[in-house]
Amino acid sequence: MEIKTQYFGTIPYSEGELIHFSDGLFGFSHLKNYVPLAFQDNSDAMISLQSIDDDRISFILMNPFQLYSEYTPVLSADDSSMLKASYDEKNISYYVICVIHDNMDESTVNLKAPIAVNTDTREAKQIILDNPLYKFRHPIKDFMRREK
Repeated sequence: MEIKTQYFGTIPYSEGELIHFSDGLFGFSHLKNYVPLAFQDNSDAMISLQSIDDDRISFILMNPFQLYSEYTPVLSADDSSMLKASYDEKNISYYVICVIHDNMDESTVNLKAPIAVNTDTREAKQIILDNPLYKFRHPIKDFMRREK
């Protein structure tokens, strides 16, 4: 199968590459299937999450642990059950949605509502974390300063 993407032109993909969101993403509940496309080979630091249902929709995701090593998302019991998380959550990967602006100082990441992906089943869900330290719009520049 092939898909027209926002950042990579038209590319082939297989059914096994898809990530499925039973509930969709917040504000996009009608779009259920996406293909993750890494911007760099063998790296999940930054990914384009391309909808296969609407080629105009793609989200930029980042691996939050590469951005903020103290990030500690915790699944609720319901989310854990829905995603069939292992007892130690080793089969769950987390990603945060980025909003990239021309002026990078205005770009943000959403640490409050990450995407949790079961790496075995490829089932995913956008969750809301019950941690007051995490916000919907964290400036990326704040994390860059911490790393220096």
